[in-house]
Amino acid sequence: METKLRDSLQQGIYKVINPFVKGLIKIGLTPNMVTTIGLILNIGVAIIFVLGAEKSNRGDMSYIGWGGALVLFAGLFDMLDGQVARLGNMSSKFGALYDSVLDRYSEMIMFLGICYYLVAHHYFLSSLFAFIALIGSMMVSYTRARAEGLGVECKGGLMQRPERVVTIGVFAIACGIAGHFIGGNYKVYLPGISFHVFETMSIFTLPITIMALLTNITAVKRLQEAKKGLEAQEFNERKGNNRAALIAGLVLMTSLSGMLSFNANAQGSDPSPITFPTPKEISNQLFYLQRDPNTNTIICQLNVDKRGVVNKDQPVNVFWMRYGDNGEKKDLSYIQRKFAYGIISKDLGNGNFELRFTSHKKLPMYLNKSGADKKYHVFATINNKKMQLERIFLRIEGGTFWFPNVKYVEIRGVDAEEPSKVLIERIKV
Repeated sequence: METKLRDSLQQGIYKVINPFVKGLIKIGLTPNMVTTIGLILNIGVAIIFVLGAEKSNRGDMSYIGWGGALVLFAGLFDMLDGQVARLGNMSSKFGALYDSVLDRYSEMIMFLGICYYLVAHHYFLSSLFAFIALIGSMMVSYTRARAEGLGVECKGGLMQRPERVVTIGVFAIACGIAGHFIGGNYKVYLPGISFHVFETMSIFTLPITIMALLTNITAVKRLQEAKKGLEAQEFNERKGNNRAALIAGLVLMTSLSGMLSFNANAQGSDPSPITFPTPKEISNQLFYLQRDPNTNTIICQLNVDKRGVVNKDQPVNVFWMRYGDNGEKKDLSYIQRKFAYGIISKDLGNGNFELRFTSHKKLPMYLNKSGADKKYHVFATINNKKMQLERIFLRIEGGTFWFPNVKYVEIRGVDAEEPSKVLIERIKV
């Protein structure tokens, strides 16, 4: 409701100022020029308040009135720059940044003048609230900018910049007019209270006090709104990552299950269009896993300490060699480790271990020393053949991200009984 009312008022104002905007475009003014003019006018606002502090007495409200009028006039340029950009088809990302930065400067300079005036005329409590209003104003803008930088829209609240400009401008003018008619030293006392509860300056300072409260409430509400949006965003990302990992696990599970239920085919056609690298210079490498659509490779590495002793709790390290990203080594994510490419191990004693993929626990693999070279290797029985694993490859052609079209799984290694004999088993899925 609040947003609709605000948008309706904004559109109504645009209808009034559009002819003026078109005139600015005709004389060659750009949005950045209009924004700069707004900053200069706000510097003028600060100058009026500083002059009022130096040249007027406590009861003279005229400088406040003139300062308020210039605040409203400068605020008009805040609307004009965006409309000049839209109607003149001159929108740009830098223009948006320039507008945002100069708006912050404009507001801080305006509050600087106001605080200077209030301190100079000994309105210390009011100057404190003006400073708190400045803090709230900056945090309203910053919270929105930071939230949008994180991908969450955050526009709510009662005290956005147009409301702040109108509040200060209107009540400053009202204070100046009241000072002219009832005097700047007009005060209201209540029976039994030794100090006045209202004075002419209160017409200007009370709205600033209310603004100090509302701007900070708005900033907190925007923070809460951003929190909900970011939590929803993170939930969706986790959900997407979980689903992606489960699909990857399903692909691997389906592929490995095929080893137990399908007949192997000879090395045939339909190779991958990608040229995959062969991992090199990786110490204690056991085997690796590759798949379309990129060259990033899963490495399974024997996990040993400095003395060469196998870690019994975690005998295999699994990590990425991201050949598609400058060959960077990277750990598996939590989701990948738990649902797709992680390996569960079981110590069988005497340096032997049973291994299973987290995505497919039905296929046992065994880590033990080979009788041929006395080194650790991973063995699995594929189509009644005991193989020393070297490479697992998933050929994916088309489909979608969530449901890839897996054409086949290719297992490469050597015969466990005759290591000089290379075995390649391709399983259609």
